Amino acid sequence: MSIHPTAIIEEGAQLGAGCVIHPYAVIRRHSILGPGVVVHPFAVVGGDPQYLQFDPATVSQVRIGEGTVLREQVTVNRSIHAGRETVVGARCFLMAGSHVGHDCVLGDQVVLANNAMAAGHVEIGSHTFVGGGAGLHQFIRLGEGVMVGGLTRLTKDVAPFLLVAERDEVPGFNLVGLKRRGFSREAIRELKSCFTRVFADGDPRVPAGVMLAAGVQSPEARRFLEFFTAGKRGFARPERTSATDET
Repeated sequence: MSIHPTAIIEEGAQLGAGCVIHPYAVIRRHSILGPGVVVHPFAVVGGDPQYLQFDPATVSQVRIGEGTVLREQVTVNRSIHAGRETVVGARCFLMAGSHVGHDCVLGDQVVLANNAMAAGHVEIGSHTFVGGGAGLHQFIRLGEGVMVGGLTRLTKDVAPFLLVAERDEVPGFNLVGLKRRGFSREAIRELKSCFTRVFADGDPRVPAGVMLAAGVQSPEARRFLEFFTAGKRGFARPERTSATDET
């Protein structure tokens, strides 16, 4: 473990083996850092949530997964609820100036580019990339493997494996991400079929439920369809009903 003398680590914070805490980083007492976490200068982990009705006496936490890197001036706020956690998964990369609001849950290997902002209660699936300056509205969900363009404004849920840009606009699938993760041609073909049927018309929950009941071949297609069974903010969707090969 390496801790610079000017770093601030409050009593009660928990640091795993091999953590590196750079100069002027702040680790509040509400923080739990897994092994090998790296925190760069002026980042603040476990700070109070930005919530006007919050009682600072509330006992809540932030949990950072193994091998995650927090670059300069990253902020990760603790939960507003007693006994709950804001969670950043393993091997994530939060670039300079990015923000994770209270009660967010980030999966493993999530990347937030510079100045990306996740408001409270946002869920981000594993292997998702959020571009620089993107803003994520509170309570939205991003499925696994999503690619969010820089400066995107998201107010709706984004299903797994999709590209999303501008304001809740879906150009198509994140095919580069699918191929890099080794998805088979058969799985990608089935995902495209599900994409076309789900977004053909009306509420995507209905065709998603029908396809789930009928059965699908690949676990990737099942995860894509199951995403539509939850959520309260509606879904980002394409203007056209056919999947594209854009990356």
